[in-house]
Amino acid sequence: MRILVLGGTWFLGRSIVDEALRRGWDVTTFNRGLSGRDVPEVRAVHGDRTEVADLNRLASQGPWDAVIDTSSSELPPRDVRLAAQALRDTASRWVHVSTVSVYSGWPHKTLTESSEVLDCPSDADESFGHTGSDGSPTKYGFQKAGGERAFGERAVFLRPGVILGPGEYVGRLPWWLNRAGRGGPVLAPAPADRLIQPVDVRDVAAFAVDQAAATTGGAFNVAHPEGMGFGDFLLACLAITETDGHLVWVEPELLAEHGVRQWTELPLWRTHTGVWSVDAGRAVEAGLRCRPLTETITDTWAWLRADGRPVDHPRWAEHGLAPEKEARILAALASAS
Repeated sequence: MRILVLGGTWFLGRSIVDEALRRGWDVTTFNRGLSGRDVPEVRAVHGDRTEVADLNRLASQGPWDAVIDTSSSELPPRDVRLAAQALRDTASRWVHVSTVSVYSGWPHKTLTESSEVLDCPSDADESFGHTGSDGSPTKYGFQKAGGERAFGERAVFLRPGVILGPGEYVGRLPWWLNRAGRGGPVLAPAPADRLIQPVDVRDVAAFAVDQAAATTGGAFNVAHPEGMGFGDFLLACLAITETDGHLVWVEPELLAEHGVRQWTELPLWRTHTGVWSVDAGRAVEAGLRCRPLTETITDTWAWLRADGRPVDHPRWAEHGLAPEKEARILAALASAS
């Protein structure tokens, strides 16, 4: 099997490369050479996927049995289409990493692959779309929906929600682990039994590689089918860091009164009923296998303790509650009780 990975040097892209090499596949990667390091065992081609000349030079290195695209998250649809057109005759199949944000009902409704997708043309630029007053829909979702429209029936769309694991660059799980590692009272968003469905990066990678070799197309929601209670998730963070930390559960209304932002200041926390209600049944039937999230937590902590450093990314700084703000809230709650 001969594949091309757009990206391929960090987090999901790197995990996909590792998985393909483990299977004995021939791997080419294409990126700008600015983020992460090329894997020695691959044929690395450097260039900008928004430049026609670079894409034509890449196409001359083909053909491939499949392309796996992990590098389009920050691109407008027209640039996604540019790469799809340039490589159309050099690859039999395209596995495109998209997002659950393409659904018009996210994060309010339970999602299946038949849920309505946001409307965005494949030639849209970065100005297309909008973010709703309550954070839904998102301009990001519109842009990713337009990117999906750049392909024909041979494409496979993977629509993950949150991906965690070693090498994470967004900083959600690393923040919770580092916070647990500091010990003391830890502000926790109630209720403790709220289900979350993040998926391990290595499991997404294995599924993407599976789909590169498959023959069926269409979309797959990629989420943990069993999920995990938020309370169990946080207790696992405390247990693996082996500190004296303990959880202080606070109702969402009180957190809102203190100006705590959902999704960023307390990563993975969002009160919308559909945010963690993603049906991954079709992916499971196609072979998605998700390890227990306790394993993801354990391995991410081991990576951090081994001086794990993600590629620099601005989203890392967006996540986490400042210690002084957490301390003020905890003190206010204690004085009111």
